[in-house]
Parts: sequence; structure tokens; C-alpha cells
Amino acid sequence: QVQLMESGGGSVQAGGSLRLSCAASGYISSSACMHWFRQVPGNERERVAGYGSSGSATYADSVKGRFTISKDNAKNTLYLQMNSLKPEDTAMYYCAVDRFCRTQFRVWGQGTQVTVSS
Repeated sequence: QVQLMESGGGSVQAGGSLRLSCAASGYISSSACMHWFRQVPGNERERVAGYGSSGSATYADSVKGRFTISKDNAKNTLYLQMNSLKPEDTAMYYCAVDRFCRTQFRVWGQGTQVTVSS
């Protein structure tokens, strides 16, 4: 059973940077789809960035040019580098893995809080 553990969240001022990590335990194929989502209370969970079945990274328009997703297959770890942070980036951030790139096999992490103050 795959388990995901996010880390790296915290509080920063606008314009600052954070790097989130998502460490996976258990086997994850290098072809698995992996994502970062975020959620503000009362809102739906929003996909921020991820690797789809093509292996290419895609981003939400709201974070393009500021956030960068990467992964280290040897370490089974997914990263999200967040630069030029804005107060509207404040949210709980979750990583997710779709085994076999099938959403019905999605596994979620527990989340890490990011708070950006103006």
C-alpha cells in the first residue's frame, strides 16, 4: 500500500519561496501520474501541477511561471518549488499519486499548510 507524506509547508511573506516535498513509501512506478493539489476551506480541491500520462508537467494558470514540479524517482519523492508566493496561494497543499495513471487508484497525502502573508 502506497503512503504519501508531505512536508515543507509554513508561513512566508508575499514574494517568498517554499519547497514542498512528498515522500512516498511503497512501490510507485515511474509511469505513475503524480500531482499537487491545494484546497482552501469551503472551496473545491484545485490541481496546481502534475505529471500526466505523457510524462510532461502541466500547471494551473494561476501558478505558471512561479511554481515548478519535479520528482526524484530514485527517492520516490515529488517536489513543488513555489516562488513569488502570493496571499492567494494560502491553502492546504496535498500530493496525490494515481497508480497506473488511473484516478480510481488515487492515493492522497495528509497535506501541508502554506500561509502567505501580505
